[in-house]
Amino acid sequence: MSLRASSHHFGLQRSRATDDEETFYTRCRAAYLAVFRSSLTNIVSKQQLCRVLQQAGRNPSHKTLDKYWTPRTSKLNFDDFCEILKSEKQTEGNQLLRAFQKMDLNGDGFISHGELEKALTTRGEKMTSEEVNAIFSIADANKDGKLDYTEFCRLLASTAEQCQAVALERLEADGKMKRQNFGSQVDSPLKSSISPSSSAAAAVTTTAMATATALPHPPESQRAESDTSLKKESRLSSRSSSARSRRSSLSNAITMTSSSMKASSQSVEPKALQEWHHSCMKGCFFLEDDGSTSSLQYVLHLPQTTVVYLTIQPRSLSSDKSSPWMTVDTALFIMTSAETPEESSLVGFTESRDKEKCVWKGEMAAGTYYLLPFTSGCRLRKRSRKSPPSKPVQLLSGGDTEELDLTREFREALSDIFEVIDLDGNGLISLEEYNFFELRTSGEKCDKEAWAICKENFDTRKNQLTRQGFMELHLMEATEKDGDPTDLWVSLEAMGYNRALELVEACPFQIDVHCEGVPPSLEPLSLDSGARLLNQALQRSIVASPAEPRALRGHDNVLVYTYRGEHRISSLVANREWLCETNQKVAVHVNNEQSRNCCSSRGLSVFAVEVPAKTKTVCQHVLSINERNDWTYCCVESILPCQ
Repeated sequence: MSLRASSHHFGLQRSRATDDEETFYTRCRAAYLAVFRSSLTNIVSKQQLCRVLQQAGRNPSHKTLDKYWTPRTSKLNFDDFCEILKSEKQTEGNQLLRAFQKMDLNGDGFISHGELEKALTTRGEKMTSEEVNAIFSIADANKDGKLDYTEFCRLLASTAEQCQAVALERLEADGKMKRQNFGSQVDSPLKSSISPSSSAAAAVTTTAMATATALPHPPESQRAESDTSLKKESRLSSRSSSARSRRSSLSNAITMTSSSMKASSQSVEPKALQEWHHSCMKGCFFLEDDGSTSSLQYVLHLPQTTVVYLTIQPRSLSSDKSSPWMTVDTALFIMTSAETPEESSLVGFTESRDKEKCVWKGEMAAGTYYLLPFTSGCRLRKRSRKSPPSKPVQLLSGGDTEELDLTREFREALSDIFEVIDLDGNGLISLEEYNFFELRTSGEKCDKEAWAICKENFDTRKNQLTRQGFMELHLMEATEKDGDPTDLWVSLEAMGYNRALELVEACPFQIDVHCEGVPPSLEPLSLDSGARLLNQALQRSIVASPAEPRALRGHDNVLVYTYRGEHRISSLVANREWLCETNQKVAVHVNNEQSRNCCSSRGLSVFAVEVPAKTKTVCQHVLSINERNDWTYCCVESILPCQ
C-alpha cells in the first residue's frame, strides 16, 4: 500500500469530527436567540413560536403550530422548543418536488397560476386568492405567468439554509450571547402529543407561505408584537431584582488585597527537591466552539505511600515570541481512580501558588489517581469576530514551476505544535502522541499499519517521528492537495491558531510530579467521562469549602456555596428540590456589577443560570484583572420568577 493510498488512515485528510447532538443544540440556541434576548424568556404566543421555528429553518404550517400551541397553552420554554425541533424535521426538497409534480398535469416542469391557485385553495390548508397571488408574484421571477417549481424548491432550501446560517453567525459573533446558559440540557418530552409530519400538500402550502413572508423576517405586525413583548419582559426583568431584593436575594462581598496575594505566593517547595524522583508531562488547554475549555487528562500511579509535590504552570514555546497565555490561570485536581466519576473521591487540588506555579503537597497512598488540569476560562476566551480579521499568513511557497515548500512562518508554528504534542518532552513524537494531535485536528486515529508507512517515508528515530519528519508530513499533505492550504488551516485552527499564525485560543502547560522515595508513573489519558470527572472535582472542592453555604431568602432549598482561594473565587448553586414536592428547576439571576477589578468566567457582569432539581451547577469563577491592585468580589444572587 502506498503512502498516498494510506493517507486516509492517518488523518492527512483533515476534517473536524462534529458531534450531531452538540450541533443540533447549537442550532437551537442560535435560532432562539435570533428572536429572544435570553433562553430564559418563554415563547408566549403562536406568532412567536412560528417566528422562532422559521429561524431554525422550519416552515411550520397552521396545523403544525396548532399541534404545539393548543387553546390550553400559555407558554413554551427553550426545552420545549428543542423537543419540537426534534420532531419537526426540515421538509426535504424531493418531497416538495413530488408534491409539485402532482400539480403539474401536463408534465412540462411548470405550474400555471391557475393550477397553483386550484391546488392551494382547495387542498390541505386552504389559502385565499390574495395569498396565492402574493406567492406567485415572488416565485414567478420572469413574469411569464408560470412557476418553475424545481427552481422554487431550490429557492426554498436556500432560504432555509440562509436563515440558519444568519442565526449561527449572529451567535458566533456575540461572545456574551454564547456564554448564556440554555435550558436544562436534559431530555424532557413535551406533555402534548407529537403527531407525524404534515402531508405533502400541507408542506407545499407551508413552503409557499414561508417564501411569501420572506424568511427569515416575519411580517411587520408580527415583528412589532414580538418586539413589544420583549421590551415588556426586559422592563419586568430589570425591575424584578430590586423589587425582590429584600425577600429572595443573597449578597456576598469579599475583598482580596494584593498584599495577601503576594504573601501567598511565597515558595513552598520542599528542601532537597532535586533529590526526589521526578516525572513531567506537557499538555494544552484548548478553547472549544462553545467557549468551554478542554485538555488531556493524566493517570498517576504510585507503587507505595509517599509524599508528593505537584505543580502545574503555563509554558512558553518560542523564546523570541511573546506568550500572552502565560497569564492564564491553571490548576490541577487529584481524584482517586474509580469506575464512574460519582465513585471517585477528591484527594486535593493546587490551591497554593509559588510564583507562576500552582502547587499541592501531601502524602498519597499507593494506588492510581487521575490528574485533571483546569483553567477557569477568565483569561482564555474566544476572540471577538467583530474585529477585522488579520491578514492570513502564507503557509506555502513555490508552486506552478517552482517546487512547493513550507514558509518560515508555517515552519515556526509547526515547530511549536510539535512541542505541544511531544508530551513527554523527549524531542520525538510517538504513535500515541501523534494520535492526540490527530484526534484534535481530524477526529481520527492513525493505525499501526499507517504509522509503519509514515516511518518509511518521513524522518524517524527510535520508531518515533522527529521534528523534521513532522515538517515533511505536512509538506506531503500540501503537495497532495496541489498547494491548497485549506486542510492545513483546519489543523492550525483546531490547535488554537488564527490566520495570522498567532496562538490565541490555546494555553500550553506543564505538569511536574516529585515523589520522595519512590518513582512515579505519569501517563496521558483521554477519558470519555473527562468533562464529568472534572466537573465532579470542581463541585466537591467548592462544596468542601470552609465557608458555610447560604440559602436564598424565601427559598431554603436553593443553596449558594462560595469557595475563596488565594487567587480565585468560585460559586456553586445547589437546587435541593427533592426536599419538597415541586421538583422543579430554578433560574438564578447573578449580578456582579458592584465587583471591582474582577473578571468572571461567564464574560458577563449580569447573567442567569438554570439549575435542574436535585442537581448542583458551578455558577462562575472570578479572578482579579490586575493582581497588583486590591479587588472586590460582590455578587448578588436572586431567584427569577417562573414565566
